[in-house]
Amino acid sequence: MTRPLRVGFVVHVMQVAGAEVLVRETVARLAGRVQATVFCLDAIGRIGEEMTADGADVIAFGRRPGRDWGVARRLAAAARERGVEVMHAHQYTPFFYSALAKVLNPRWRLILTEHGRHYPDRVSPLRRAVNRLALDRLADAVTACCHFSAEGLTRTDGFRGNRIEIVENGINVDRYGPAADPAAQKAALGLDPARRYVVHVARHHPVKDQATLLRGFAAAELEGVELLMAGDGLLREELETLAARLGVRERVRFLGIRTDVAELMRAADVFALTSVSEAASLTLLEAMATGLPSVATAVGGNPELVRHEREGLLFPRGDAAGCAAAFRRLFADAALAARLGAAARQRARQRYQLDRTVDEYFRLYCRLAGRTP
Repeated sequence: MTRPLRVGFVVHVMQVAGAEVLVRETVARLAGRVQATVFCLDAIGRIGEEMTADGADVIAFGRRPGRDWGVARRLAAAARERGVEVMHAHQYTPFFYSALAKVLNPRWRLILTEHGRHYPDRVSPLRRAVNRLALDRLADAVTACCHFSAEGLTRTDGFRGNRIEIVENGINVDRYGPAADPAAQKAALGLDPARRYVVHVARHHPVKDQATLLRGFAAAELEGVELLMAGDGLLREELETLAARLGVRERVRFLGIRTDVAELMRAADVFALTSVSEAASLTLLEAMATGLPSVATAVGGNPELVRHEREGLLFPRGDAAGCAAAFRRLFADAALAARLGAAARQRARQRYQLDRTVDEYFRLYCRLAGRTP
């Protein structure tokens, strides 16, 4: 291309979460081909601050509670100043404000990308009608990170299913992989090389249902096994209390927010994800790329990533007994754990490479803008 394509990315806040990490990686990997601006409805956030320090164009509108119609006007004006050609809204609320802004400034092409879905997944009849009659028409393209999210857009939100494209999430697979020396890897992180570990990485939030994880871990009664919980949130004190009540507090390490997730995963033996709802979890992909067998709930997009008995073991949401049974199988059968872990790494390498994801989005931007990649 003779000049970079001007693309705006619209999010809630650039915090550490799947959609926002994808935006950061897309901006970085398309540098030189795309002139990017990140528009945050609410606040800049930790990732946004890091991007700003690196010279990226990141704007926050400080949205007020409820419907803040002024955000749409400010978004339209900021995008007009920058000559945005394609606006990529991640999740429904950023798309809602982007669609309103497009009415004020119809020059750009608008993309909605759906990531996760709420649980339970319900919307009002008014929202569904507005989507079907108006907002769907304002979107020049609609994508979803997995089939589960695409189905939610159609079944629940009322978007036309025949136009939704699946652009699967990807990660930097080469950053992850099995440890060359597992014992040394554990020792380097201050862990006991003689013990085995379950690793869980997620914010402490009801949707992640760490209570089921703790109950399943306690019920499994795994001798010589500890649970590493990376992440933080308002539920942390409640979860620590639950761990103590279950009698496993000494075998559960609450690690807080970590920047060495890849190293933690290399030191672990099993990955666990007990959410009541997920789309295409990046941490699940990271565990697969590391070569870890997963114990995960059979919800949302999880079964699309990890297939039961092929890359991991799945169980119903909220089923602590099913979680415990999966843990027991993997820690009692080393051959099964090794087979599932190897298959997970192979699947991640073959299907969930970040470069492929970014390339698909870039080709979509060019197509909508009438540009040649």
